[in-house]
Amino acid sequence: MILEKIKTFFGIAKKGDRKEIVINIEPLESRVAMLEGGVLEEFSIERDSDRSISGNLYKGKVSNIEPALKALFVDIGTEKNAFLHYWDAIPAALDSGVERIERGGKSARHKKITANDIPKLYPPGADIIVQVSKGPIGTKGARITTNISLAGRYMVLMPFSDQFGISRKIEDSAERKRLRQILFDLAVPEGMGVILRTAGEGMKARYFVRDLAILVERWQHISADLDRTEAPALLLEEPDIVERTVRDFLTDDIDRIVVDHLETADRIKKLVGAISKRSEKKVVFHQEPVPVFEKYQVNKQVENAFRRMVWLKSGAYLVIDETEALVAIDVNTGRNKGGDDTDRTLVNTNLEAAEEVARQLRLRNIGGLIIVDFIDMKARRDQNEVVRRFKEHLKRDKAKTHVLPISPLGIMEMTRQRVQESISRSLYMECPACKGRGMVKTPESMSVEIQRELSRILGKYAEVHDLRVILHPKILDRLRTEDEALLVDLERKFACKLVFKSDHNYHFEEFKITHAETGEELR
Repeated sequence: MILEKIKTFFGIAKKGDRKEIVINIEPLESRVAMLEGGVLEEFSIERDSDRSISGNLYKGKVSNIEPALKALFVDIGTEKNAFLHYWDAIPAALDSGVERIERGGKSARHKKITANDIPKLYPPGADIIVQVSKGPIGTKGARITTNISLAGRYMVLMPFSDQFGISRKIEDSAERKRLRQILFDLAVPEGMGVILRTAGEGMKARYFVRDLAILVERWQHISADLDRTEAPALLLEEPDIVERTVRDFLTDDIDRIVVDHLETADRIKKLVGAISKRSEKKVVFHQEPVPVFEKYQVNKQVENAFRRMVWLKSGAYLVIDETEALVAIDVNTGRNKGGDDTDRTLVNTNLEAAEEVARQLRLRNIGGLIIVDFIDMKARRDQNEVVRRFKEHLKRDKAKTHVLPISPLGIMEMTRQRVQESISRSLYMECPACKGRGMVKTPESMSVEIQRELSRILGKYAEVHDLRVILHPKILDRLRTEDEALLVDLERKFACKLVFKSDHNYHFEEFKITHAETGEELR
């Protein structure tokens, strides 16, 4: 990190080392892309119509208790009641990605609470302060917790917990020791706790002091309104995509921020200036006629990234399928035939795939249960090398992940924190033609189906002798060529006349059968 700062200071960093944040602001949506050497590494999108509620703070009202599920359902003012598991209602739960630190040997100051106490603490009708830990996904309502946390630039304040910690992603022992001392010296209010974030690595003590003061003041404003606010009510809304970007992604190694909206550019400068005056000059207003995402080739990279098939430089490719319950990623050798050492070629392909899979998880915001079918490797050490490399690439992922070793079947299982819908599910809807199957019936299948339906109608309505069939042009081509003799036999069998008409507005699997004289629809 020090070497990179020196290179940047003297202007000798290579173009490939440049890290840029590109922001596109439009009336209906805002998009943020992070580029490293021109390559898209992070992508997020936010629309006013479906802005995520993850991180929002609410004063809710317990609607009902489900002992069998060990859960409470809480009205927070959203369309569906939020889900609160008993364990998420126990105060002072500490994030597993944080090393707990005792300050001066103090023990917890609150009574030990178990899951059995929850229904007594929060009976139906009771008010409860909660935070959304996972937004609504599909048909499920939001998931919430009573372990409130307010995120700042360098730390997270926990108003209802007196625990302290440092992000485990900070691995340097000397740096952890320095941060531990800063943590001990902070004037944290009685009964509250803090976690030092990864962004705090290398920062001076004054930045933490200022961050703490801002967060404490924010919580004091919330607390002052609690008694006057009637549940259900929103107490604090998570910042929008612009502010979150500055808070979570603006680190010393970011070379510049390019934004195509003047008011947003001025706003970002103010946000950045509150953190570091020197960094204000990194914010650049894009006012060229070429759209900012076109200039930096973001649109093309986003389009390629969201295809089902993702090609790798070696000629291998990934196939990514999202289902309701899990995401399946298949690694294929494709055009990569390799050299004489086949085993090493397979390992190298898997190593390349491991990097791209980690990138795709971030870009698509894929969460939940994920299985990766790597190309089979004989040696266990090769499998371990691929998993180890994959975990290295996951370190930059802000979502929590858990990876298992490659199974005897060559499958690697993992989970990734799912806070909201994946980007693909937010951008795309089910295809009205194929109903989400990703395929349509062949012309032959449609020919069989149409002939079957004609036989049914003609057999049912003895008085009907003339039928009109409207269908897709390609299906009509099949009927007029390969299946013409079958249609003639059908007319002869039922002593009827069949008239066919093509319509480009009909999709492959759509057809309509009507009475030729009356126009009555029979199918």
